[in-house]
Amino acid sequence: MAESTGTTETRGTGLPTGFRSAELGWPELHRIPHPPRRVPLLGDVLGVDRRKPVQDSMRFARDLGPVFRRRAFGKEFVFVWGARLAADLADESRFAKHVGLGVANLRPVAGDGLFTAYNHEPNWQLAHDVLAPGFSREAMEGYHQMMLAVAERLTAHWDREAAAGRTVDVPGDMTKLTLETIARTGFGHDFGSFERGRPHPFVTAMVGTLTYAQRLNSVPAPLAPLLLRAAARRNAADMAHLNRTVDELVAQRRRSGRGDGDLLDRMLETGHPETGEKLSAENVRKQVITFLVAGHETTSGALSFALYYLARHPGIAARARAEVDSVWGDTERPGYDQVAKLRYVRRVLDESLRLWPTAPAFAREARQDTVLAGDHPMLRGAWALVLTPMLHRDPEVWGEDAERFDPDRFEPAAVRSRPPHTFKPFGTGARACIGRQFALHEATLVLGLLLRRYELLADPAYRLAVTERLTVMPEGLRLGLARRAARAEAPAPAGTGPAAHGPGAPETCPAHATSAPETCPVSSPE
Repeated sequence: MAESTGTTETRGTGLPTGFRSAELGWPELHRIPHPPRRVPLLGDVLGVDRRKPVQDSMRFARDLGPVFRRRAFGKEFVFVWGARLAADLADESRFAKHVGLGVANLRPVAGDGLFTAYNHEPNWQLAHDVLAPGFSREAMEGYHQMMLAVAERLTAHWDREAAAGRTVDVPGDMTKLTLETIARTGFGHDFGSFERGRPHPFVTAMVGTLTYAQRLNSVPAPLAPLLLRAAARRNAADMAHLNRTVDELVAQRRRSGRGDGDLLDRMLETGHPETGEKLSAENVRKQVITFLVAGHETTSGALSFALYYLARHPGIAARARAEVDSVWGDTERPGYDQVAKLRYVRRVLDESLRLWPTAPAFAREARQDTVLAGDHPMLRGAWALVLTPMLHRDPEVWGEDAERFDPDRFEPAAVRSRPPHTFKPFGTGARACIGRQFALHEATLVLGLLLRRYELLADPAYRLAVTERLTVMPEGLRLGLARRAARAEAPAPAGTGPAAHGPGAPETCPAHATSAPETCPVSSPE
C-alpha cells in the first residue's frame, strides 16, 4: 500500500503517521485466519484481481469467516464483516474513523475535507458545524424543486432514446443526474451534462483520481513512482482540472454575490455558531471538491443498482409502481412531503444498498487499548476495515438467503427484529455521511419518477458486473424503456401506505433507526 510509512507522530494524537500494518496493533494477529498459499514478500496475491479488491475480499470473507487478514507487499490488513464484531467497532467511546487505504490516497486533492480529514484536524469539526444546517428539513425542501428540474432533464433524454428504440446507459445517465443535482443545489452551477455527448471533463478527472487512489494500493510503495509514473502524471493533471473547476466556480460566486443560501454560501460566509470562525479559502476548495465528488458518485451507483434490480424483478417493479401511482396520483410534480410517502420504493433502494453499498467499506481505529467483541485484543491506533457488502450478507442477521433481493427485509417489523449496526451503507458514528438524507431523498424521488414514466426492460443476456474505483458501480448496464400509458389510480400495495409507520410517524423510515445517529455529510463513503 503506497501510503506514507513515516513514523513521526500525528499532531495531537501521539500515533504514527502513515500506514500502520496490522502486526503493530493486533497482539494476537496469529489467531486471525488468512488466505492459503501466501507468497514470500508479495503476500496473498495469488488469484486476485487488482482492479476488484472489494470483490476479492468478499470471496476471501466467504472462505475465512467474520474476521480475516490479507497481506500485500509486506503489509497486513484486518477485515471485519461479522455483525457482532462490526457492532462493537461502532462503539464511539472506544473506536473512531480511521483514514487509511484509498481514502488517505485522496488527501492530495481533498485534503482536510469532511471525508478525508484526520480526526485531530480542526477543520473537520468546523466544517461539519457550519454545513450541517444545509441538510436540515428546511434546506432539503428548498433543494426539492431543483432536484425535480434535473430529473426532468434526465426524463427528456430518456424519452428521446425510447422514441428512437435505443437502450439507455444507466450508470452514465445516473452520474449526469447526480452531478447536476449536487452542483445546482449546493453550488448554483450547471455542468450541462445532458447536453454533452461525452462525460463532463470534471467527471473524467474525478474517475481518474478515484482510480489512481485505488491503484496506489496495488503496488509496493517504494516501486510506485516507477510503476505508476505515467498514471501519476495523469493523476496530477486530473487533480489540477478539479482544482481549476472549483476555483472558477468559487470565483463566479464571489463576482456575482450571494446565491440562495446554498452550501457554497455557507462555506464562504457563515461562521461557526459558537466561535464565528469561517472556513479558509483553501479549505473551501477542499470541501467543494469533496461534496461534488462524494455527493454524486455514490448516489449514482445506488440508483444504478436499484434500477438493475427493478428491471430484473418485474413483480417488485410493479408493486413499487403501484405505490407511486397510488401515492402521487396525477400530480405532475410531486411535492417534497410526497417523496417520503413512497415507503416501498424506499425499501427497494435500501435493499439495493444492502447488497451493493456503493461505499463498500469503512475503517475504524481503537481510541485506546481494547478487546474487540471480547475476543481480539487491539492496541490504541490499531484499525480494521469493515467490509460492508459482507456485513449486509451476514447469514446470522439476514438469513441463509441473504443474496436474494427482497425489499420486504426493510418492513418496519423486520427492521425492529434486527440488532443495531447491521445496515451501514453510509458508515457509522460522528463521521458518518452528512448528506445521507439528501442522497436518500434524491434517489427515492428519481426512482418514483422513472417508475411512473417507464417500464424497465432488462437485457436477458446481461450478467451483473461490478466495477470498482473506491466506490462500486454496475458495469455496462443498459436498459430498454417503454413509455407507460396514462396513469391510473391504483390501490396502495400492502404495508406501503402511511399507516405502515403508524400515526404521526417521522418521515425518516424506521429502517434507519439503527443507522448513523446524525444527519449525515453528503452521500459519501464513511
